[in-house]
Amino acid sequence: MGDFNVYADGVRARTYAQLEFPGTYYLAYRDLPEILAAHARGRAALDFGCGAGRSTRFLRRLGFVVTGVDISEAMIAQARELDPEGDYRLVAGADFTGLPAHAYDVVLSVFTFDNIPTRAAKLELFGALAALLNRDGRIVSLVSSPEIYLHEWASFSTKDYPENARAGCGDEVRIVITDTADPRPVVDIAWPDADYREVYRQAGLEVVEVYRPLGKEGEPVRWVNETRIAPWVVYVLRAAGDSKR
Repeated sequence: MGDFNVYADGVRARTYAQLEFPGTYYLAYRDLPEILAAHARGRAALDFGCGAGRSTRFLRRLGFVVTGVDISEAMIAQARELDPEGDYRLVAGADFTGLPAHAYDVVLSVFTFDNIPTRAAKLELFGALAALLNRDGRIVSLVSSPEIYLHEWASFSTKDYPENARAGCGDEVRIVITDTADPRPVVDIAWPDADYREVYRQAGLEVVEVYRPLGKEGEPVRWVNETRIAPWVVYVLRAAGDSKR
């Protein structure tokens, strides 16, 4: 992750901690129970990039025994305040020496890799996460699709950043979360599908399944573009050579 972490800011961390599942975020989490049920064989889970603990609490409600880890001290503080009984740990980059190797059925990462800036950092992290999986373990990585930075959404706006359309792999892109009172844009890193797949291959991972959830009519959100353009991509990954499932 290096030093690139927009959520290390205490004000942003407090604002982000107030989010649960509004708008476009609802779509990010809607299908995760079904995806996890299809691919997870056990209940031991790691929430990588747990932030203020939203995904950690989500996993626990699904019956997982969860540890949440993040590099942001401000975010971990928010997670512990919101969920004093939760297991939240501060980590440094890809140093997971405090976690048991080959112990996890699922490593969930929600939005985390949107903020990791270089191919080398992504490779190091995916390799380190793979080493935490047990034999049948899976990584479930939810990231922003490249299209999210080009359109308007129930929870996001990019209209003030037309330069996003010129961004290539590894370039900065900006997006405003309209579900919070913080008007500052989030600075993410553009990373297309083909480039993610190459990172996975180099990290010794195989793509098991890819999901691109779309909004549906009748859902409790006033969709903007979500019914025709997928704002999120969910990759299910396993260690290369694991032929099971």
